[in-house]
Amino acid sequence: MRRLFQAEKTGHTGTLDPLASGLLPLLFGQATRFSDDLIQADKRYVATLRFGFVSSTGDAEGQITVFEPNTRNSDSTRVCALNEAGLAAVLPRFVGEIEQVPPMYSALKKDGKALYEYARQGLAIDRPARTVRVHELHIKRFWHEGENTFAELEVLCGKGTYIRTLAEDIARAAGTGAYLTALRRTQVGGLHVEQAWTLPALETAVTQAQSLGNDLAELLAPVDSLLSGLPVVELELPMATRFCHGQRLPLEIKGFETGRVRVYCRAQQPEPRFLGTAFLETNGETALLRPERLIQDAL
Repeated sequence: MRRLFQAEKTGHTGTLDPLASGLLPLLFGQATRFSDDLIQADKRYVATLRFGFVSSTGDAEGQITVFEPNTRNSDSTRVCALNEAGLAAVLPRFVGEIEQVPPMYSALKKDGKALYEYARQGLAIDRPARTVRVHELHIKRFWHEGENTFAELEVLCGKGTYIRTLAEDIARAAGTGAYLTALRRTQVGGLHVEQAWTLPALETAVTQAQSLGNDLAELLAPVDSLLSGLPVVELELPMATRFCHGQRLPLEIKGFETGRVRVYCRAQQPEPRFLGTAFLETNGETALLRPERLIQDAL
């Protein structure tokens, strides 16, 4: 992508597992300044689970074995006696803040070495449980294929949530085992997979744009699309100029709470021009606007 757009700066906002598909936001130029907003953003996934079996990696790339219940991980005495109502009954336990032990097959580091490197050597490392947040969790589809039982779950979760581990924990609570046969990321923050390009389609679009002499930037979403969840503050040109110089600005402003905002200049533009982000410290009807990340040469 760097070569395709002849960009000096490029970045991405979190890799996907090899098995997974879906949305991967890429950042170019000054958009890389705001990459942390997407890294920290909530993400939505559609996960396909096969029940009654377990995997050494939690997904279809691992060694698959039949689930064998025991007193440690299940009260069930059957390999998979799960129906849709039984699955739906356990899902509420996994909404909100939950404790999750990261999987061994992950990129988390221990003594400078990724956990999956230890796992490939047959080693298991103690991993403390971490608190993660699941905002939404529901069944999109539940079905049987012969003796196999599958479900498709949609998950909206916060940073650091492992969907493979979530699937295993849900299955364990339902009295069986499970692993992921497919995982698709459909949303990151305010960006949705329906807005995304496939690489072949984008390569074709870039070639056509170059042949017509069009600006390649027209193929990209604007920088402030990364920040759609933040409130907007608009400034007149004199104040906007001071803001772009990094000055803190006292403002008379109503209806805002203390927190991060995105800042625009509304003067002499068909549409307000994005200047960057700031922290707004409010006190009644007065506020202090403190610049955070600025767009260079915005004015």
